[in-house]
Amino acid sequence: MEFGVFILAQQRGYHQTSQQVIQNSIEQTVVAEQAGFNSAWYAEHHFNNYSLSPSPLMMVAHMAAKTQRIRLGTAVCILPLYHPARFLAEVGFADTVSNGRLDLGVGSGYQEFEFERFGVKIADAPAIYNEFLDILPKGLTQKIVEYDGQFLKLPPSSIAVRPVQSPMPPIWITSGNPVALGRGVREGHNLFVTALLNGNAAISELRARLDKVASDNGKDLDEDVKFGFLRCAYASDNQAEIDAYLDCARFQRRISESLKFRRAQSDDGYMVKEVPSATDPTFEQLRQNLPVGSVNQVIDKMLEEISILKPKHIALQTQLGDFDQKTMLRQIELWGEKIIPAIQKELRRHTKTSEVAA
Repeated sequence: MEFGVFILAQQRGYHQTSQQVIQNSIEQTVVAEQAGFNSAWYAEHHFNNYSLSPSPLMMVAHMAAKTQRIRLGTAVCILPLYHPARFLAEVGFADTVSNGRLDLGVGSGYQEFEFERFGVKIADAPAIYNEFLDILPKGLTQKIVEYDGQFLKLPPSSIAVRPVQSPMPPIWITSGNPVALGRGVREGHNLFVTALLNGNAAISELRARLDKVASDNGKDLDEDVKFGFLRCAYASDNQAEIDAYLDCARFQRRISESLKFRRAQSDDGYMVKEVPSATDPTFEQLRQNLPVGSVNQVIDKMLEEISILKPKHIALQTQLGDFDQKTMLRQIELWGEKIIPAIQKELRRHTKTSEVAA
């Protein structure tokens, strides 16, 4: 089982400067490596405070110089907002300067607000995304690449900076669309999924959907597909600390939904108002749904979720809202010191027990 940190780089208000938000992202990555995490993941969003991470590949390149071991992932690059020639070159560059530590997460995007400002119709996003998936393996493995699609055109071109990883960096597919996930399964890519802030029932439903996607495409989910699980989780004996984390997680949900469903409000065209929703979960519901509580409670809940979903990777959301940075750095260290080793020990024990029984 691998563990990563997922860094959204949110700005909950003007009491946080953009410089502080980005610096927090940098610090969390460095501490995550020191704590033994396998990966750090960076989002991509534009034009508002939901996320101040406009280029995950730039973040990967920057963090490559500040780390040695941890893998650095994009979660995700919104492919319809790129030109393929530049994207291929920057992927090669990021993998090169990180010495082959790039995990390339890609998606089609969902915030129409962003697409409008890039001059791209969101209705065309699935088709553009699929053309990008045609181009990526060719451009990352072949000396010359060309493509003549409906949306993407690339005359015969040589990408100068080649990836270090062979044959190419791992591609991670993020989508709620089973067709998109199915293509990822068929082509041997990894998947990245989430149950948002929901509990075991939603995780069970997610497992069933992934099983169907794999079987519909001639694969076994456990044997043939590597997939990661994005999760909010927090360990503390301090209830106020847990509530502060849950409050930031709920903030993320509110802003994301308001942008997705085109109901976002702003007084200045940038800072999105946090508006409560009729579907907001209560803190009590979140405590029941999520791995939060004491160290032992979090370990037990994580093991329960792992037994249901059986992911190969778990990415913890660490930078949410305006959660206190020093407290979060201590949390990352706690996961590295106690929680991850305990989970991995129990998983190894369970594996050995199963092997003996077989």
